[in-house]
Amino acid sequence: MTPLLSVRALTKRYGPHIGCADVSFDLWPGEVMGIVGESGSGKSTLLNCMAGHLVCDSGQVIFDTRADGPTDTLTMSEPARRMLSRTDWAFVHQHARDGLRMGVSAGGNVGERLMAVGARNYGDIRDTAIDWLGRVEISETRIDDRPTTFSGGMQQRLQIARNLVTGPRLVFMDEPTGGLDVSVQARLLDLLRGLVRDMGLSAIIVTHDLAVVRLLADRLMVMKDGHVVEAGLTDQVLDDPQHAYTQLLVSSVLQV
Repeated sequence: MTPLLSVRALTKRYGPHIGCADVSFDLWPGEVMGIVGESGSGKSTLLNCMAGHLVCDSGQVIFDTRADGPTDTLTMSEPARRMLSRTDWAFVHQHARDGLRMGVSAGGNVGERLMAVGARNYGDIRDTAIDWLGRVEISETRIDDRPTTFSGGMQQRLQIARNLVTGPRLVFMDEPTGGLDVSVQARLLDLLRGLVRDMGLSAIIVTHDLAVVRLLADRLMVMKDGHVVEAGLTDQVLDDPQHAYTQLLVSSVLQV
């Protein structure tokens, strides 16, 4: 089997400061990878380098494209990378406002992504938007409402619908439950787990919350100062951490 994504020696520096250094791993179809670490550990830098939001200093991000097979996305043309981000890739931001058009209706937010990949029939677009709002537990009656009238949890669910409507194979998630109340987090995590399973999605989830990766991730990477200090099966890493930093992370959660 070919990996869906192969990251090789990915490195990003900000002057003397290391954002991420020499990170390599494979992600397999249908697999969820969690990346954890404290603020400043480099996990969001790594995610944004992989997704093409930041220019890397060196390395490769090889994606198994439908048309051409394994291709280094860092050397793709800008139009090709943009199309990839609208079709096979999706990015869920921590703050839903960064991933939504706040002045456009809920249905319009979902429909825009469909139109970006060639959908033109208004009736079909609206029907698909209604279906996806239902999947993320937003009432059909809110389809013409703007996201500014939604709660934070509803905005995040709408952002997920906007991202998943085109059936991507890989979803990048940056602290998807960050800033939400605990009860809202639990509902969102349950929704995400169901969608990942039902759609056979691969995902890379950055979070500081070990409970999130325990619930969603098959494998786990722990980052400190831009470096991956430990990696393995999620339960294995969390139940029997080998690196002193991972032990500290796990014990700090247990002491709360």
